Amino acid sequence: MKKQLTRITPLKAGIVLGVLYGILSLIIAPFILLAAVLGNKADTALPAIFGVGFAIMLPVIYAVVGFIGGVIAAAIYNLVAKWTGGLEFEVRDVPPAA
Repeated sequence: MKKQLTRITPLKAGIVLGVLYGILSLIIAPFILLAAVLGNKADTALPAIFGVGFAIMLPVIYAVVGFIGGVIAAAIYNLVAKWTGGLEFEVRDVPPAA
């Protein structure tokens, strides 16, 4: 059975992508933290402090950028879907698990 995706709610897409990007940043942040602490070759602790600060702010930055990008992408998709009819995909019914 074919279906068409003709509209995406921009706010919902922004929320979903904001959460996804926030989770992704939680996976990336420990590596940035490790690089900041182990890669500090300066005589001061200043580079490590900035690295730790960046790793702490990363989830917030990623979530905000993901939200804004999701809203923009959904709005652009809705505009293009009006012209082209949207994405077409196939679905099938699956019996409930026993």
